[in-house]
Amino acid sequence: MNAPLHREIPAGLLNDAQALSDVSVQWDRDIVKQITDYITIPAKSPSFDADWAGHGHIDTVMRNAAAWVEAQKVEGLKLEIVRLEGRTPVLFFEVPATKAGSTETVLMYGHLDKQPEFTGWRSDLGPWTPKYEDGKLFGRGGADDGYAVYASVAAIQALKSQKVAHPRIVGLVETCEESGSYDLLPYVDALRTRLGDVGLVICLDSGAGNYDQLWLTTSLRGMASGVLKVEILTEGVHSGDASGLVPSSFRIMRQVLDRLEDSKTGRLLPQSFHCEIPAERLAQAQVTAQILGDQIYKRFPWAHHDCGGATTFALPTTTDPVEALLNRTWKPTLSVTGADGFPEMGNAGNVLRPYTAFKLSLRLPPLIDAGSAVQELKTLLEDNAPYQAKVTFESAGGATGWNAPSTSPWFQKALDDASQAHYGAPCGTIGQGGTIPLMNMLSQGFPKAQMMVCGVLGPKSNAHGPNEFLHVPYAKKITAAVAHVIACMP
Repeated sequence: MNAPLHREIPAGLLNDAQALSDVSVQWDRDIVKQITDYITIPAKSPSFDADWAGHGHIDTVMRNAAAWVEAQKVEGLKLEIVRLEGRTPVLFFEVPATKAGSTETVLMYGHLDKQPEFTGWRSDLGPWTPKYEDGKLFGRGGADDGYAVYASVAAIQALKSQKVAHPRIVGLVETCEESGSYDLLPYVDALRTRLGDVGLVICLDSGAGNYDQLWLTTSLRGMASGVLKVEILTEGVHSGDASGLVPSSFRIMRQVLDRLEDSKTGRLLPQSFHCEIPAERLAQAQVTAQILGDQIYKRFPWAHHDCGGATTFALPTTTDPVEALLNRTWKPTLSVTGADGFPEMGNAGNVLRPYTAFKLSLRLPPLIDAGSAVQELKTLLEDNAPYQAKVTFESAGGATGWNAPSTSPWFQKALDDASQAHYGAPCGTIGQGGTIPLMNMLSQGFPKAQMMVCGVLGPKSNAHGPNEFLHVPYAKKITAAVAHVIACMP
């Protein structure tokens, strides 16, 4: 007598409670350990490790992730590590559709490269020394976003274990994201025919407004970065002899930056760096401001001091929740993220330094073209230098931001239902101030695709900074939510 055939459950009929139970067991039994091991490896992105190939850390995390995926023995899954000469590798996997008549593909994205160490870690923590404490896994890269490939495969397994029909699924995991994804486009071109007709993108590299609901990212800022250098002398000279006659390279730097930014308000002066905020995003910001309130700015680790017996905290640029949201998502902003030409304090003698160099990070509104902004930035900073100093801006490139396409009714319902099932609240929407270069590429290549851009970087998770952590309970629920959305795809 033949064994009975397993009946495929129609799309959308995933048992959410069972899915969450399955992925939670997998997280506790295996995934937390995998990410713990991943954190110990300093797989810094190429911009922060010029000899990444020689050090081998990126290859190690890629091999480890690939070995784990293959060990899961997901039905039909095929995987390979793809390498192009001189470029960081990518992991590519595909799972054939089990849903009758399905023609579109789900693309799942993540990355395995990391930001550098940074300073200020708690005394019992460190970037490469993972620690699991109260549901938080501390260490560099776990939340940004080494967990993504593990969560993606766990979500697929949740579908498979319930025999839920699903579309074709492909995964693309890169190792150059923290450097601006400059290696990614050649891979997208090389793999384009294998990507298929992408109808849904799932990107697990974004943030969350809180840990109480699913959050959909609706926009990402772009970025232009580079090193601005001001040279006034060929070598340092005695400050007592030269100061007052030789202009300080730091003072010239201040003047040059004044062309770009109002130092009192932080507003970027060139109007071409600003864009009109779409009405839909303004309306969403008002709703999100009602949900998050003052936690939008209180979540940051503000410096504080004692003043007359009371604790005084440093202040944000605004305490208005709507304005705060828009400032960090739709307004251009300048940050100085590094400096050169300065001796350490202990070695700082009475010497007028020959040059000052700043590393600039200019966040651009989602609708501003990064290429044009980089060129305008270079001209603005270099032309007509004060005191005819040598002023140069060496661009590190740029990435255009992203504004999500309109949300299809099925997608909105799937998001809300998944959020209600796992968090007890509807899906929230929020713009993010960071940059994911792939999203703009994919929106141009697949303009009809829905974009599930979400992630675990919620309050105080502190990606890129000290004490970065992965909120494991939230990650379990987002894994199950991804399975729900895939199951609902028509």
